[in-house]
Amino acid sequence: MTQESHDLQRHIGSLLECLSSGKRPIGLFLGAGCPMAIQDHEGAPLIPGVKGLTEQVLERIAKIDKLRGSSLTVIGNLKEDGITSPNVEEILGHIRGLHAVAGAGEARGLTTAVLRELDDGICEVIHDVVSPALPSMDTPYHHVARWADGIARTDPVEVFTTNYDLLLEQALEESRVPYFDGFAGSRRPFFSVRAMEEDRIPLRWVRLWKLHGSVNWYQRESYGVFRSSGGKPDGLRRVIHPSHLKYEESRRMPYLAMIDRLRAFLRQPSAALVIIGYSFRDQHLNEVISQGLQSTQSAIGFSLLRSDLERYKEARTISSERSNLCLLAKDAGVVGTSEAPWRELGIGGIPSSMSDWIAWASEPATHESAKAVASRLGDFGVFGAFLGSMFSSATTPVEDT
Repeated sequence: MTQESHDLQRHIGSLLECLSSGKRPIGLFLGAGCPMAIQDHEGAPLIPGVKGLTEQVLERIAKIDKLRGSSLTVIGNLKEDGITSPNVEEILGHIRGLHAVAGAGEARGLTTAVLRELDDGICEVIHDVVSPALPSMDTPYHHVARWADGIARTDPVEVFTTNYDLLLEQALEESRVPYFDGFAGSRRPFFSVRAMEEDRIPLRWVRLWKLHGSVNWYQRESYGVFRSSGGKPDGLRRVIHPSHLKYEESRRMPYLAMIDRLRAFLRQPSAALVIIGYSFRDQHLNEVISQGLQSTQSAIGFSLLRSDLERYKEARTISSERSNLCLLAKDAGVVGTSEAPWRELGIGGIPSSMSDWIAWASEPATHESAKAVASRLGDFGVFGAFLGSMFSSATTPVEDT
């Protein structure tokens, strides 16, 4: 019996059709793997992934005398709870959970004051690590910006990201592409749920929704959440990663409102969400994506995965139950809930139109042999070039309305 296989060329063509369409809602979901595709002058990722970020945070916190002991206590607590290798977001979540119940006393050996100091210290390290600027005007983020602005559309492009950095903002501004991120104002832009929900921003403005906060968001109880382009205001907390916030309205702002935008996007008929750099390890976001695709069967999701399919257990579980979530991994795909390797190519080889997006998985024994192929689109750098390939056929952007 012939082994089932999927046609990689066909599914890349379907993705291209979605991304070049101006008549359906298009969204991008950018995960922590995206900044890793850009290298600094030493050849290292410009910003590390969650694992690398966690390592840098723990290393630097260990060098601060007043934080070293409390950080070890937190790590010990998490290990007792069964989290053997906690990442920085799990660490912050634990700290903030304890802070919410400690009151005037302490929780699991940590006082409110100590927890506050540790939270602030970790957020400062995160800010330092994820704050480098893009090295040129020709990065994948710039390709995203130009693509978003380069095709006439009936619906605005929506970008969802779990990243705290400002790389996409930099690329949008350098490419002179207007965007709205939920904040209004000039001197100290404030977060506005009303502006998000009324959504009367011109069509060509990109919508940017930062699901886990940003290094330039701060919270003041008497003012709410605001964005600052200067240094950190004294005494205020950075709004990084969903946390336990004191007031009910604050709990909605900004995290739940950002999640609501993802839900609303997936409720639109024929919506297409392209996911890249995301390993499906955030169960809360997985539920939102899965439920959204279940409730809107005419919507479609494409997840572009950098490594072999077997590494993405959570993504495979979701796509095995959602026929409208397609996984395009390096060696195989899941299409219509069916998991299979990419179809081998024969003597004709890879078509020139696909040669930048498809690679040979290995050298064949002979030139006449069928050869296994691999998808390259899970690499954010390659994906940026993929978007850039559409510029020549892009039409004039729609006028502001």
